[in-house]
Amino acid sequence: MDRFHIPHWLQGVLATSGGLALFVVGFVDSSFIPLPIISDALTIKLCADNPVRMPYYALMSTVGSVLGCMMLYYIARKGEEALFHKHAGGRAARIRHWLERNGFITILIAGLMPPPMPFKVIVIGAGALEMPARSFFFAVLIARTIRFFGEGYLAARYGHEAFQFLSTHKVFMGLITVGVVASLYVLARVFTRAPKTSV
Repeated sequence: MDRFHIPHWLQGVLATSGGLALFVVGFVDSSFIPLPIISDALTIKLCADNPVRMPYYALMSTVGSVLGCMMLYYIARKGEEALFHKHAGGRAARIRHWLERNGFITILIAGLMPPPMPFKVIVIGAGALEMPARSFFFAVLIARTIRFFGEGYLAARYGHEAFQFLSTHKVFMGLITVGVVASLYVLARVFTRAPKTSV
């Protein structure tokens, strides 16, 4: 497990808890304490060790991460813009402008991108700027489902090498995934746009 850069204190928890450990780490990482790559590493590790349980492990990572994001969103919503500006710093104005115009796709893309994407800052911005909770929830749910089930599938199929591959090509894979999702989103917007009524 050392090659996955998993802290020793997590190894014992993982050995006894499995899916529960994925849920807890996903929740903590998305809400209180940043644990970069740990959720991904744990998901890949467990799915590679036991491919049959891949859907369960991916689901636990997804649910933990989504609930953690929702908690941070509601905390930021109560704290309003002071919390947002504290975390965003000089990026606050740009993030605010972009979220107000493209909230759903921004959360969706940010949730798919690997570190060092400042996803927590965007989540805090969504809460502070009162992005509709339903839109936020579904954007995070879609992003985390694609991320963790995608990792789980690669781990179940290719074993532990999947982590090394994703670590080496994380930006490239992230851009491909984002490109596909963004294209589908644009197409959906085009085809679902209400036709203009002639006067």
